[in-house]
Amino acid sequence: MELSQQIASPLDLADTPLDDRLALEAQADPKAFAPLYERHMLRVYRYLRARGANEDDAAELAALTFERALSHIDRYRPGGSGFGPWLLRIARNAFIDAGRRQRNRPLGLDEVSGLTAPGQSPEDAAIATEERRWILSLVARLPDIQRDALALRFAGGLSSREIATVIGKSEAATKKLLTRSLATLKEASRNDA
Repeated sequence: MELSQQIASPLDLADTPLDDRLALEAQADPKAFAPLYERHMLRVYRYLRARGANEDDAAELAALTFERALSHIDRYRPGGSGFGPWLLRIARNAFIDAGRRQRNRPLGLDEVSGLTAPGQSPEDAAIATEERRWILSLVARLPDIQRDALALRFAGGLSSREIATVIGKSEAATKKLLTRSLATLKEASRNDA
């Protein structure tokens, strides 16, 4: 099954003690990194797609994320905010780096029509695609930090505390940021409707 078809499946949120144990094993034996990749690949891919990367770029950036994570697994410290937030911070930095390298071709919110649920009728798929475009256009108007926080929350499946770790803000500031972002989207949707 392609990643775009899996996008509708629920997130498998991280089990931090298991991730910590697997990360410690991977520090001793790089082959032990495979279960971490399997557990978090879809989460990283979803986050990168939510940030605006197309399917190919998201897959490439996800691969780069895991390559960087494996090469720096010795820097991961169990008992912190968890492996998922650590990994999504790497993905976030990879996305930002890619945007800097490709200023002439920004990683904008592009075609998402391939993200329909299996078995969806053509009419429902068209409506869903149009709604998705409308929502993405509203999200695109938000400041980058708000878009990033929303992507980490809804595509990455992180809690406010975990998002705070990734973006370098306090948990309280992150909660306010998410609340403001959602309120702004709600108001924008009323004005655009």
